[in-house]
Amino acid sequence: MAQLHDLSALEAAAAIRGRQVSPSELTAHYLDRIQRLDGQIGAFTTVTDAAAREQARQADAQVLAGGQLPPLHGVPTAIKDVNLTAGVRTMLGSRAFREHVPSVDDHVVTLLRQAGTISLGKTATPEFGLPCYTETDLGPPARTPWDTSRLAGGSSGGAAAAVAAGFVPIAQGSDGGGSIRIPASVTGLYGIKPSRGRISRGPLNADTTGLSVLGPLARTVRDAAAFLDATAVPQPGDPHWAPPLPAGESFLQWCDRAPGRLRIGRYLQPPIADAEIDRECRTAWEFASLLLKSLGHEVIDIAMPMPKEVIPAFETVWTVSAASTPLQPVHESVLRPLTRHLRERGSRISATEFSAALTLLNILSRQAVLATAEYDAVLTPTLAAPPRPIGWFCGTAEDPVDPAEDFERQKRFTPFTAIYNATGQPAASLPLHWSADGLPIGVMLVGRPAGEAALLALSAQLEAAAPWADRHPAIWKA
Repeated sequence: MAQLHDLSALEAAAAIRGRQVSPSELTAHYLDRIQRLDGQIGAFTTVTDAAAREQARQADAQVLAGGQLPPLHGVPTAIKDVNLTAGVRTMLGSRAFREHVPSVDDHVVTLLRQAGTISLGKTATPEFGLPCYTETDLGPPARTPWDTSRLAGGSSGGAAAAVAAGFVPIAQGSDGGGSIRIPASVTGLYGIKPSRGRISRGPLNADTTGLSVLGPLARTVRDAAAFLDATAVPQPGDPHWAPPLPAGESFLQWCDRAPGRLRIGRYLQPPIADAEIDRECRTAWEFASLLLKSLGHEVIDIAMPMPKEVIPAFETVWTVSAASTPLQPVHESVLRPLTRHLRERGSRISATEFSAALTLLNILSRQAVLATAEYDAVLTPTLAAPPRPIGWFCGTAEDPVDPAEDFERQKRFTPFTAIYNATGQPAASLPLHWSADGLPIGVMLVGRPAGEAALLALSAQLEAAAPWADRHPAIWKA
């Protein structure tokens, strides 16, 4: 028998409009699953049970009153714990912010509420969203529901785990170096990093580098498109603006368009020299290539568009960003070893060195975009390896890994994703392959600058050819 959490976000919204299910019934169903099962997964840091139920009751009344409803009316979601939520604790994954309760919402939170969604709480993220895995000092690690001895990735690990475990149909994430695509790959979801400037980071965005963007983690391409339609609303004062779709068009409509015959570049060489590509990740990449060819697309081997010099430049910018997180000196001692290591590295970099690194990133990004300009999309593995075991990056309290080695392990695990934060192009991880032992393995498709619409059309075509939304981990039936 079908369960309520089998519904996609758009299916749930349609069922609510058709009065087949109420927002309160849907919200209660998901809250029950979180209460019963999240101890196995570690997806949530804060569950806003009372507030969610009250929002659901208000949504019930709006349905009964008739009239026009917003597109995702009554659909449960969750907000990443690095994004501000007025009146709801926002800890940034850190003990230093354990009691932090913002007075304002991020614009994305406001827009999701205006679209009709009901937030069930805050999802786990590593400290300041810095690592590509979600282990913190605030609670248990976020685990992939496909194998709870393994990590859900990061930094949107809690968001991905929540969707993959059937705790919400769609969740908000952010991505500064792969933080949507990485957890999407290891939890078997579709995750898209939008173009720089597509979704506002306001009102208090502290990221001056332009690397980090906001986006969805979803079970279907159409749900992800609906998220973009709801949140891709430029706000006054935004430092970056992505060109809007033509009047009357939506990202969701593009999911129903045939993409036509495309030229797809592909490469397997990572910009990090000592990163080894696991056999399963190669298999996923080859399968995606064959699938694209079977759909009529031309798939062409190309050179890696970024030289190795991009890595030290990105690291310089990344560590300065880590050091720039405002923190009282008394709180430095409660930070995790990796965070302290990155902040110490960043604090030693001069303004001149930081400016030079940003300049080099911009130059290399322009060159990479030009090098792939003749291709409609670029295909790579999302990651170099399957989901990693808990403790693989940072070790344990009894046997910790040196934070410098922790960072190197992260680089080898995810050598492909960060360069597209530098270029600002849209990029998505698609769950097209499962390993021999049942672990999801994603592949990454990179679109043209500001080309989310075409990337969604291609993603939807691949989803139709090799459906994944009905593949679930065992916890789905619990």
